[in-house]
Amino acid sequence: MDPVIKILLLAALAFVVTIAWTPALTRILYKYKLGKNIRLASDAPVYASLHAHKAGTPTMGGLLIWVTTLAFAVMFSAAYAFGVPFLRHLDFFTRSETLLPLGALVAASLVGLGDDLLNVFRIGAHGGGLTMRHRLLLYAAIAAIGAWWFIAKLEWTTLRVPFVGPADLGTIGFSLFAFLFLIAVTFSVNEMDGLDGLAGGTLLTSFGAYSAIAFLQGRYDLAAFTGVIIGSLLAFLWFNIPPARFFMGDTGAMGLGITLGIVALLVGEPLLLIVIGLPFVVESLSVIIQMSWKHATGRKLFRSTPIHHHLEAIGWPEPKIVMRMWVISGVTAVLGLVVFLVDRVV
Repeated sequence: MDPVIKILLLAALAFVVTIAWTPALTRILYKYKLGKNIRLASDAPVYASLHAHKAGTPTMGGLLIWVTTLAFAVMFSAAYAFGVPFLRHLDFFTRSETLLPLGALVAASLVGLGDDLLNVFRIGAHGGGLTMRHRLLLYAAIAAIGAWWFIAKLEWTTLRVPFVGPADLGTIGFSLFAFLFLIAVTFSVNEMDGLDGLAGGTLLTSFGAYSAIAFLQGRYDLAAFTGVIIGSLLAFLWFNIPPARFFMGDTGAMGLGITLGIVALLVGEPLLLIVIGLPFVVESLSVIIQMSWKHATGRKLFRSTPIHHHLEAIGWPEPKIVMRMWVISGVTAVLGLVVFLVDRVV
């Protein structure tokens, strides 16, 4: 099957299938009142006042994305193994391209699912699930496994520096870089998941850019894998745009964050994520700057962080923030692709 047809068909099928089983998940989430708890006003007064009306909105909508992706991988791999006509041509599960990102997606999503359940049942610090320290430790653990896999299983030590060329960091150097990079990306995506449709829309453009890069490199199975994620993300966004029927939750943000980082490493272009995922960079920097400023001066620089909450606090409507972030992420994704293409011919 032609790779273009395969990728587009998988993305379209993922969209249709995800849309089809969304009502069943929605009924479960509402029936068992698996709603998100908003942080206490004493912990985050600005955030609590702005989002009080969202308390009880079901979370764990990210299940739609990673469960669909896992189901597609298993189903079409089985179809290939048993020689099922036509369906076997849709298999995209390979050790060299998709085993690691799929495994990371499922593992991190399961961890995020646990955190979501802790939040729903008011278990943990202030009844809000895992603390930031615990989350960072979990990010670190998953990132360490990912970095180890690149070295031990894929024997990967190289990344590309735009307009400079390939850089072989060696085993230790690449391990350290991959470890820190995956933590940073996972943290950034998790921070972006704060407004209806915000994380989903910005992830969509980032995965779209890296899917195109994977395709141009001839990594068709990886491009197909990201195509399935893109199709599922589009279906998720159908129900997540303001006002959201449900939130992505950590089960979506954690899994998709580390998967995006691994895809960037697999195509050898992690540094391009600074451009492609610029909104994620800005979100993370706002948190880091806020914490540093408060530690140094005892006062806040922003009314609330990440930066999208600051924009809310100064009066920007939620849809306005989300739509403008989508526009910015679309532009930066295209710019990242331009950098990639120019770098190939310079």
